[in-house]
Amino acid sequence: MTAETDHELTREPVAAHEPSPRSGSIALVLLVAAGLVAVAVGLMTLGRAQAQPYILGILAVLAMVGLFNLFAFAAGIIRFVDRSLDDPVMGRIADHAFDGLAVTDPRGHVVYSNAAYLTLTGASGPQEVRPVERVFIGNPDVSEAVFRLLKAAREGKRQQEEVRISGHDGSQGRWLRMRVRPLGTGKREAKYAVWSIADITRDRERQEDVFQELQHAIEYLDHAPCGFFSVNPAGELAYVNATLANWLDYDLAEIGSGGLKLTDIVSGDGASLLTAIVAVPGEVKTEVFDIDLRMRTGKTMPVRLYHKLAFGADGAPGPSRTLVISRARDERSDPDRAAEVRFMRFFDHTPMAIATVDRGGNVVRANARYAKLGQALGLDSASKSIFGAVNSRDRHLLITAINQAAEGQADVAPVEVALEGTKERWGQFFVTPVDAAENDAEAAIVHMLETTERRALENQINQSQKMETVGQLAGGIAHDFNNVLSAIMMANDFLLNAHKPTDPSFQDIMQIKQNATRAATLVRQLLAFSRRQTLRPQVLDLGDALSDLAMLLRRLIGEKVKHETIHGRDLWPVKVDVSQFEQVIVNLAVNARDAMPDGGKLIIRTANVTAEEAAKLAYKGMPAADYVRIEVADTGTGIPADIRDKIFEPFFSTKEVGKGTGLGLSTVYGIVKQTGGFIYVDSEPGQGTSFHIFLPRHHAEPEAQEQPAAVVGATNGAAKETAPAAAEAKPRTDLTGQGTILLVEDEEGLRALNARGLRSRGYTVVEAENGVEAMEVLEEQSGAIDLVVSDVVMPEMDGPTLLKAMREKNPDIRFIFVSGYAEDAFEKSLPEGQQFDFLPKPFTLSQLVAAVKETMAKAG
Repeated sequence: MTAETDHELTREPVAAHEPSPRSGSIALVLLVAAGLVAVAVGLMTLGRAQAQPYILGILAVLAMVGLFNLFAFAAGIIRFVDRSLDDPVMGRIADHAFDGLAVTDPRGHVVYSNAAYLTLTGASGPQEVRPVERVFIGNPDVSEAVFRLLKAAREGKRQQEEVRISGHDGSQGRWLRMRVRPLGTGKREAKYAVWSIADITRDRERQEDVFQELQHAIEYLDHAPCGFFSVNPAGELAYVNATLANWLDYDLAEIGSGGLKLTDIVSGDGASLLTAIVAVPGEVKTEVFDIDLRMRTGKTMPVRLYHKLAFGADGAPGPSRTLVISRARDERSDPDRAAEVRFMRFFDHTPMAIATVDRGGNVVRANARYAKLGQALGLDSASKSIFGAVNSRDRHLLITAINQAAEGQADVAPVEVALEGTKERWGQFFVTPVDAAENDAEAAIVHMLETTERRALENQINQSQKMETVGQLAGGIAHDFNNVLSAIMMANDFLLNAHKPTDPSFQDIMQIKQNATRAATLVRQLLAFSRRQTLRPQVLDLGDALSDLAMLLRRLIGEKVKHETIHGRDLWPVKVDVSQFEQVIVNLAVNARDAMPDGGKLIIRTANVTAEEAAKLAYKGMPAADYVRIEVADTGTGIPADIRDKIFEPFFSTKEVGKGTGLGLSTVYGIVKQTGGFIYVDSEPGQGTSFHIFLPRHHAEPEAQEQPAAVVGATNGAAKETAPAAAEAKPRTDLTGQGTILLVEDEEGLRALNARGLRSRGYTVVEAENGVEAMEVLEEQSGAIDLVVSDVVMPEMDGPTLLKAMREKNPDIRFIFVSGYAEDAFEKSLPEGQQFDFLPKPFTLSQLVAAVKETMAKAG
C-alpha cells in the first residue's frame, strides 16, 4: 500500500493534459524490506545478548515511525492513494475528450480542466484557465444563458444552454452547447460542478442546410403544376400545397392550421370513395379516382386523384399521399375527355348507388353513393359482396335477380328489400345485365335507391287513414249512442222524480243511472280518440294541477310503487281542459303501475321547453315553439320495439282478455292532439318507459277576459258549451220558467222526453222533427218563439242551416245546439258573426232546464 501527502486545493489549476507524478514505488518498498532483512541477519551473528539492545532500538524507531504515520493519516496530512485514479484508460478519456471539461469548487475556482476546455476558452496553458462566467463576461448574447447555468450549479441541478458566439474581425461565429451538473451525489461532491462545452457549429450548419433543402422542396411542391394533399385517418387535411389551395380559392395558412376536412373540399359523396379502400395490413395501395372538388365559392372542378395509402401491420391506415390533376382543361380541349368527365360526374353524383358485380355478387366497381351506403350500414371495409348490404331474410331476392341478369335476361323485375344495419332501412334494387363480350369479370349492373323515407311516409299515411277511418266510425257510434244515453238518462230522471228513496225500486233506478254514467264515460273516451269530444279549456298552472292529483295517484298506483313529482321552475301557463288533463295523467299512471307488478318508481317531471330547445329535440311533426313538457316515467318492463308504434292505436292492448279496453292510450293521444299538443314515447325493454307530453305555451291577451264556464255565447263560429259538471256542482234552487221553446230533434223518443221535461218546468214546448218542419212552425207562430233548442245533425236541413234561415227572419232569436259531437265538428259550417249556446249529449233533465233557464235569463 502506498500513500501520499494530501495538499490543499489551490487556485492554480492542474492541467489534465500533463500526467500527474506517480505516488509511491514498488522498488522502494522492496529495497526497504531487503534492508530490514539484512539488518536482522547481521544482528543474529552478534549473539543474543549483544544484539538485543540493537533490536530494541530498531523496533522503537519503527514503532515511532508507525505511530507518526497513524497520527498523520488521522489528521489528513497523508492519505492512501486510490490506484484507480492512476488508471491510464480513465485518465486519458477525460484528458483527450472532444468536449471541454472543467470542474469548479464551491468558490467557483477551476480545479480541473482538459485540453479541449483550454482550446475552447482560448487559454494557452493551465495557468490561464478561467471559469465559464469569466470567459464569456461582457458578451450580451451569452450572459443570460451563463447566468442560468451558474444558478443551476449553485443549486446542484443540471442545466443545458445553446449559445452563439459572434466571431471577431468579421469571422463567422460559433455555436456552443454548455452543460453543468453536480460532480456526484455525496455531500462533499455535490458542492463541485462539472462544466462541459461542445462546439456544435457544424451540427447547426447541417441542420440549417437540411432546413434550407426542406424549404426548397416545399417551395417546389407548392408551385408544382399539379395539386397535392395529405389527409389523416380522422379525415382532416394535414397538408395542402399552394397550387391546390389556389385552385380551391382557399388561404394556404387557413388550411395548414387544420381547419378543413376532406369532406369540405370534396363534392357530393366523393370522400366516401377515399375512405372505403379495403385495408390490407402491411401493404401500400394506390387508387385512381375521378371526382369533383368543391371550391370555397361552392363551384366544382373535375379532378383525377392518385391516392396512395399505406397500412400498418394492424391494418390501420396512415396519412395519405394524394396527387391531384385538374381535368377542367379536358372539357375545353378534348371532346373525348370531356365526355369522360361528364360521365364520371354523372356516375358519382347520381342519388342512386351504382355498382357492377360478378356472378358471385362481389363488387367490381362502385360509385361514391354506394361507398357512402356501405359506411352508413356499418359494413366491413374488407367485404366486397353486395349481399352484405341486404338483410339476410331478403337476400335471396337479390341473389335471384343477379343470377337472372348473369344469364342474360334483359327485363329483371326490381326488388325491394330490407337493408342491413341496426335501424330499419329499405332499398330498391334495379339489376341489368352486362354484355359478356365486353367484360367477363362483370355480370350485372346494380342500381340501388334507398326507399326508407318513402316507406315511412306510406306507413304514416296508411296509419293516418286507418286512424281517421276508425275515428269516424268511433265518432259516429258515439253520436248515435249519445242519443240513446240521453233518452235513458232523461227517462231515469223522471223515474227518480216519481219514486222516493224509500221505494223498493229506487235502488234499481239508481243502478240504471250509475250504469248510464259509466256508458257516458266510455262514449267520451271514443270521442276523445276521434278528437270530437267537447273540451272546456281554461288557463292552468300544471304544478298546481299535478299537486292536486298527488293523493289520487298514490291510491291508484298502490304502496309498491313510489311516486315522485319534480316541478320545473316558473312553469309557463297552458290552456287545457282540467278534467281531460287529469284523465291523461291518470291513464298514464295506471299503465305505469301495470308495468311494475313487483313495484318500482313513477316519476312525473315538468319543465319549460323553448323554441330553440324544441328544434334540437327533432321530434317528428312537432314544430319549433315554446312548450311545457310533462314527462311520465316509470321503471317497469318497458315496451318492445315491435309494438312501440302501435300503442296509440284504438283497441290495441297487451293485457289479458277482459283486463283492458285498448282505449287508454288512444284516449290520451286524442286528448293531447285535440288540445294542440304532442305526445311521444321512449322505451327500452327492461329499462322502463317515458311518455313526453308537449303542451303549447299560452300567451295571455290583456284585453281578453275569461268568460264563465256555464252557458256562454260564441262569436264567429267559435261555439262555447254549457258545462254540465258546473251546473251540477252549483244547482239552481228554482229551475222553473216561462216562454215558448221550439224543440227540434229527429229522434222521436228523445224529443218526447225532452219536451216532457221542459213542460214539467213551466215552459211551452213546440216540437219539430227536422229543420224544414221547424221553419214551418216558426211561420205559424208568427214570432212567438223565445228559444230554439235544436239538434245539429238532422235529415233534410241540419242545425247550422236552420240557424242561418231563422236569423234571416228573426235576428234576435236565441239558439241552443245539442249534439253528441263536439261543437268544433260543425263550427266550420256556421255563418260568420252568429251567436249560439251549446249543450253536449248526453245530458240530464236538470242540465237541460238549467241551460234553457240561463239562456233565457241572459237574453232578458
